[in-house]
Amino acid sequence: MSIPEFLLEVSIVVIAVVSLLTNLSVLLCLAQSAELRSHVPGIFILNLSSSNLLLALINMPATFVGVAESAKPLGDLFCQAVGFAETFLTANAMLSMAALGLDRWVAVVFPLSYSSKMRYRDALLIVAYSWLHSLAFSLTQLLMDWGGYSHTYASCTLHLDGERRSQLAAYATFTALFHFSSFALCLLVLCFAYLKVLRVARSHCKRIDVITVQALLLLVDIHPSVKERCLAEQKKRRQRAIKKLASSSAHSSLLFTFILCFSPYVITRLVELLPSVHIPRYWGITAKCLYYAKTSSDPFVYCLLRQQYRKVLVGIISRVLGENHYTLSVHSASSTLDTRIT
Repeated sequence: MSIPEFLLEVSIVVIAVVSLLTNLSVLLCLAQSAELRSHVPGIFILNLSSSNLLLALINMPATFVGVAESAKPLGDLFCQAVGFAETFLTANAMLSMAALGLDRWVAVVFPLSYSSKMRYRDALLIVAYSWLHSLAFSLTQLLMDWGGYSHTYASCTLHLDGERRSQLAAYATFTALFHFSSFALCLLVLCFAYLKVLRVARSHCKRIDVITVQALLLLVDIHPSVKERCLAEQKKRRQRAIKKLASSSAHSSLLFTFILCFSPYVITRLVELLPSVHIPRYWGITAKCLYYAKTSSDPFVYCLLRQQYRKVLVGIISRVLGENHYTLSVHSASSTLDTRIT
């Protein structure tokens, strides 16, 4: 085994374990808290975390076996099922991210009318569309028999055998349409939401700036040099506030992780459609690992760094530790009593 293959195997194992733990934590928080489930984003987060969890349980182990053995894991039927699951779960996860971006845009831009613009029923309809959209592409892939083992990615995925080059045009059209209707659509929605939120932040900063300037102008007794320094300092504070808000905003995190993790894989899948283009195996697997890494980062970006989820998770851990401590205390007391009786 070469060092690059060993590092790739370790990366897949680490990503799978982290993804399982974090997504299970999110689902556990949703199961324990009725308040989190009652909010509209909770529906999208439930859909996203479920897709990520299934990817960690189904696709990552299959890719690990493909990297370790450099061969198809198990049989053809299993590989087709894994490829079907990957197409469905990938599209469903991306559309869930787009829905979350849209939800946050409505919450920030229309805070007073959010409850009327984003209702529980609307969220369920969006999730239903996500499932139908994902199912349409995954069923088409299954019916056309375009799912199989790809040596480039060491995994069971959307793939066209070399013996069926007559279907290359249809396969290329399907692949391009799949990525543009999932990746490109989600990227467009996230960029739109981020720019709208940033515009709202700028307007708030300008409003604060105008109020400050008006207050300074009313103070006629201030020396002009002092007033100029105050205005210059206010401008610097406004610029720092905009940069801080933009960098710390959840939207920037969503956009950054989405582009970082998905772009290499999607671009690679589109480039390999070109004739006489060969994708190196190590690059294909690395792009796949980056794509898998998104499943482990989503819980932190969307949930676990938020106070509501942290509070619920801490409460769950405290209850579990408290019950274990109580059980150990009872067992210890029982053992001591038995010893004295004996």
